[in-house]
Amino acid sequence: MVARNSASRSAQAICFLSSGAQEANEALERLVERYGNCEPAQADVIVALGGDGLMLQTLHRMMNAPKPIYGMNRGSVGFLMNEFHDRGLRKRLETARPSIIHPLVMRTTDAKGATRTARAINEVSLLRQTYQAAKLRISVDGKERLDELIADGVLLATPAGSTAYNLSANGPILPLDAPLMALTPISAFRPRRWRGALLPDRASVSIEVLEADKRPVAAVADHIEIRRVARVDVSMDHKTSLMLLHDPGHSLDERILREQFVY
Repeated sequence: MVARNSASRSAQAICFLSSGAQEANEALERLVERYGNCEPAQADVIVALGGDGLMLQTLHRMMNAPKPIYGMNRGSVGFLMNEFHDRGLRKRLETARPSIIHPLVMRTTDAKGATRTARAINEVSLLRQTYQAAKLRISVDGKERLDELIADGVLLATPAGSTAYNLSANGPILPLDAPLMALTPISAFRPRRWRGALLPDRASVSIEVLEADKRPVAAVADHIEIRRVARVDVSMDHKTSLMLLHDPGHSLDERILREQFVY
């Protein structure tokens, strides 16, 4: 969590982005009429109208030139979004609380040695591509920690992403300011009792795909999929800071904490 002078946001140039859904487009039309609009490059703050999918897309879009992003829910789940109101927006931006998140960097290598890089806000996941389970070897900071995991896959989640796919795979929920990453197996067969690990967010995780030709594996960074990987290296990019804005009492860290008491 990083403090910032919120009063400076009250009169800033706003860029509105819509998911394209009818409800979001209708909200866009009303807001642009009331507050104006500008291109993302000229904006001081981005207002995203849609669901969590749009928020992730917007975070990726602004990755190289981060700007504060305030989301209003015109989608389905909206865990990362604020409630929608078409009035009082400048006041809400003025009082909004910032949350800082850092993305994961995924570097994949295929059997021929070709490499690709992608970033993830929520998680990097390795998933089997066929009916056969994946066989994976996991190392942390260059030291082998699990010589063979037989499973549908494995994922590494940020605190912000710990309530997404990670939670569905029975991984732990992490407080937003926790200097941790969650390493969580997906439908593990062997070792049957391994439930994953909590790792320092400065750690470098390497996952080697065993029997890659027979048991092909895809690596996914949020929505970016790379198929038939042989090795995946993942670390957190602390040099890139992305800012989400939320209304007081509905900050992202508060939502993550509240999620732990849902039953």
